[in-house]
Amino acid sequence: MTSDVFHLPYGDQLIEFILVRRDRKTLAINVHPDQKVEVVAPLTATLESIFEKVHKRAPWVRQQIQYFEQFQPRTPPRVYVAGETYRYLGRQYKLKISRAIQNSVKMQRGQIIVSTTKPQQSDQTRELVREWFLKRAKIKFAERLLISQDRFPDPKQMAPNNLLVRELSHRWGSMTAKRNLVLNRSLIGASTEAIDYVITHELCHIEYLHHGPEFYDLLRRVMPDWETRKAKLERQMA
Repeated sequence: MTSDVFHLPYGDQLIEFILVRRDRKTLAINVHPDQKVEVVAPLTATLESIFEKVHKRAPWVRQQIQYFEQFQPRTPPRVYVAGETYRYLGRQYKLKISRAIQNSVKMQRGQIIVSTTKPQQSDQTRELVREWFLKRAKIKFAERLLISQDRFPDPKQMAPNNLLVRELSHRWGSMTAKRNLVLNRSLIGASTEAIDYVITHELCHIEYLHHGPEFYDLLRRVMPDWETRKAKLERQMA
């Protein structure tokens, strides 16, 4: 029996699944309560046929994931009012809202300052804050990608085709079959050490699509302290 991890693009999301090959005649798809997707396929099945069947069942898979999602512990939803704290590059910042004739967002002296024409409307504050964080994420992730590529013997060979920033539910990043690096927009809350770990981890998937021994050998060579960084990420973003 062998197992590997793959990612299937579905709409603007990615479905991550563990592929397990067994001596059997049919393919089975299981979604577990922890929202992990397991695909059990015959030893002789081609990747193309497996992806085709998973894609056909993708609506059902997403439905099952959403069903189990309701039982997961949830953090309080943001209300986008003054005094709320937001994490950016590993540090906490308080939200300050002020009335202005033009909308803007800036960071200053431990605060995220939102100047808005409608300070009483949390919906507008929400859009301004989310747009600001998304812009900062795209800029910072691009910077950290170049730094992370330099960890490898041939940085150019480890360049993804595209860097995409998305809202992901259950992972910090992924490398698609088309060599697109997808990062969770919420990762901007982590420190640069933790961000670099996620990016480097995904770059290793350019060489190895699975999480086998070869994958971790490469990750350890280019980032010997990856386990410390991973633990830091989990502490910061818990």
